[in-house]
Amino acid sequence: MKPARGCRMVLVTAPDLKTGRRIAQLALDARLAACVNLVPGLESHYWWRGKIEQGAEALMIFKTTTRNLVALEKLVLKNHPYDTAEFVALVPNEVTERYLKWWTGQVRHRSA
Repeated sequence: MKPARGCRMVLVTAPDLKTGRRIAQLALDARLAACVNLVPGLESHYWWRGKIEQGAEALMIFKTTTRNLVALEKLVLKNHPYDTAEFVALVPNEVTERYLKWWTGQVRHRSA
């Protein structure tokens, strides 16, 4: 295992798989992510405009780098149908050496 310096995992929910696939493809085409996992069948419960709501969603998990975080955020928010889209960046502690090398090698490094 190696410290995952400069790597980020970003969580974004989408209203459906079609939307998730479209945003994932845009991020991959722009080389802002090495991988995007799509998890269908998510059920979300949340506060919205003063009341509790619930709905079916798909979860996107982006593997990106710190340097691409701002550009990825802009791409997601520009192409996302929600008024207030989820965009949560997490810092992985450690990653296997081979996966880390692959992960960081798949994205184009952009400055913020």
